[in-house]
Amino acid sequence: MALLQLTIIPMGTASPGVGEYVADVQKALEKEKVRFQLNDMGTLIEGEAKDLLALVSKIYELPFARGAQRVVTHMVIDDRRDKSVSIGDKIETVKKML
Repeated sequence: MALLQLTIIPMGTASPGVGEYVADVQKALEKEKVRFQLNDMGTLIEGEAKDLLALVSKIYELPFARGAQRVVTHMVIDDRRDKSVSIGDKIETVKKML
């Protein structure tokens, strides 16, 4: 299982606000029935790495469909294969150490 931190930044829009674009991504993830968590700087998504990459290719197009002229996408994948990981596991591990 892998974790993907995804941040999509639409540029060339009429407003500096991006909430409507973030909402589009969240709705798309709900339809895909994947486990995800919105945070202040992006969205954390859980799944198999190959499936996450395919999902990003779909989500990536959403801001363009809404009229963005430029999109900057930042993603980080943590694909750990020695044990199963889920959203929140890393936080719980650190909390136990505090």
